[in-house]
Amino acid sequence: MITNIPMELLRTFTAIADSGSFIRAADIVNRTQSAVSMQVKRLEEIIEKPLLKRDSRNIKLTADGGTLLNYARKILKLNEEAISVLKQPELNGCVSIGLPDDYATRFLPEILAGFSRTHPKVQVEVFCEPSHKLLEKMQRRELDLAMTTSITADVGNCRLLRQDPTVWVTSDQHCQHEHTPLPLALFPDGCYCRNWILSALKQAGIEYRIAYTCPSMMGLTAAIFAGLAVSAISQSIVPPGMRQLQPEEGFPALPSAAFILERNPYSDNCVVDSLAEHIKKAFTIGMNL
Repeated sequence: MITNIPMELLRTFTAIADSGSFIRAADIVNRTQSAVSMQVKRLEEIIEKPLLKRDSRNIKLTADGGTLLNYARKILKLNEEAISVLKQPELNGCVSIGLPDDYATRFLPEILAGFSRTHPKVQVEVFCEPSHKLLEKMQRRELDLAMTTSITADVGNCRLLRQDPTVWVTSDQHCQHEHTPLPLALFPDGCYCRNWILSALKQAGIEYRIAYTCPSMMGLTAAIFAGLAVSAISQSIVPPGMRQLQPEEGFPALPSAAFILERNPYSDNCVVDSLAEHIKKAFTIGMNL
């Protein structure tokens, strides 16, 4: 027996998984909380398995719920692409976008692949530089779009894509985090994350030394993987081979960074509009990013 899962049920289910709340999911899909509950019930009836575990404070996915979520993201993404390809006129031209190299590795391949499928004739220029350098390029009107990290999302012409916790990391094969003074691998002066790290260690009374400084994420990760230093980076870009250091290991909490999409107000054309909307939708529906 072939069973069809309505798209709106998958969209609501994904919104619950991403927000962790029926109330917030109801706002996202523009439905009442009771309607959201009924949609989940209907989805579980179709699947014939429980998808969510509920208690007084949290909503978590069951194992089957996690499996369905992966498929739901793919189905929703393909649906968006199909509509875009069939309804939008074929675009030509060029669009430039910049983002830090640490985020480029994590987010850019899937975003560009999706955009290329819907707009194969658009040329995309990518610049990978630290956030403050990208903002300078924006001021000089050298970029159309910039995905940057910031201590706040309150920036003109920007859209908050996600709040990203900053976490301490070390090699999962070494114990440099146990050394005194603590060896650090940091970005150069001017990086807000560097300031957070040094301020947190000073307040916690933890002795440290700056062992490595590098403007690129590749250089920092090389030092960490080699077991030569520890650092702190955004949680969403922690690569395999590193592990997060926990508060119980003596590492102080760090602030979260805002990952934002900023648009050049002078770049007013449909090609830039399309890539900006593609990025926004990608983060809105989750994309497992």
